Amino acid sequence: MEQNRTVSVSGLWFALVSAATFGVSGPFAKSLLDIGWSPGAAVGVRIAGAAVVLLIPVAMQLRGRWGILRRNWLSLTIYGIMAIALCQFFYFNAVQRMSVGVSLMLEYLAPVMVVGWLWLRSRQAPRKLTLIGAAVAMLGLVLVLDVFSGQILDPIGVLYALAAAVGLAVFFIMSAKVDDDLPPLVMAGGGMMVGAVSIGVLGVLGVMPFEFAFGDVTLAGQAVHWLVPVLALVLVAAVASYVTGILAAQRLGSKVASFVALTEVLFAVLASWIMLGELPGLMQLAGGLLIVGGVIFVRLDELRSGLSGHETAELAHANDVDPVPAEHV
Repeated sequence: MEQNRTVSVSGLWFALVSAATFGVSGPFAKSLLDIGWSPGAAVGVRIAGAAVVLLIPVAMQLRGRWGILRRNWLSLTIYGIMAIALCQFFYFNAVQRMSVGVSLMLEYLAPVMVVGWLWLRSRQAPRKLTLIGAAVAMLGLVLVLDVFSGQILDPIGVLYALAAAVGLAVFFIMSAKVDDDLPPLVMAGGGMMVGAVSIGVLGVLGVMPFEFAFGDVTLAGQAVHWLVPVLALVLVAAVASYVTGILAAQRLGSKVASFVALTEVLFAVLASWIMLGELPGLMQLAGGLLIVGGVIFVRLDELRSGLSGHETAELAHANDVDPVPAEHV
């Protein structure tokens, strides 16, 4: 019992660190966008850099088990293109047009999209707590868009943020269907490699232009070298966030780890305030809290239904390794 409690506490800390490191991706990326980087360039550098760093650990884990890639090539391809490459590209495009906080709040409508998708697939209406959560999140969306003030957010930015939410929803759906013999590190590293190739192809075709600038960026009111946010995107917002997320999932289980990951919204707003001086208005902050609250209702409903009738099995498999969220983007 004491050992399980220790594992759970450490898992909680890993999950919070993962959410925090994912949350800083927006501010670091926006500092590059502000000096002339294109969203495609920021996404490409982040994904390709993480793929290079994860290459050796992935190869070590696959040693003698290369058939895993052959059996799961389709999952890795969809995951790399939709849940990593396009999700991040859409998110960074949203960040280029709106604040990081608003962009991320809209992206975290993804769990509500998952509820709608499962409803369509199963043709079974969600339970009351899930419906309440979806309604609360929709109310939060109205406040984030600030439709009552007469000030309209960039409509293209809103569409990009919602497209990023679709990419994140794809991640959640795929996480539930992933092959049991596909380790999360392989899923993450393999997805990064597929995503890097995808971004490269789109860049060559001109669909996702690569535009770089090599001047100083401004972070926390100070001018710093452009390599600082680049290294932070690769090592902190990609590699570290995935590694700590994997450790969290091992200790907490995928559902609880993804629930704690919702704090990424709050970390992102805090990081944007400190590094970029951006802070959403009070109405938008209230909307963001409602979105998070709505998602929490949905997650609690899932956890309650998962534990009722399956509590023993869930506890017995609490250390199962499941894929953990990517940024999304």
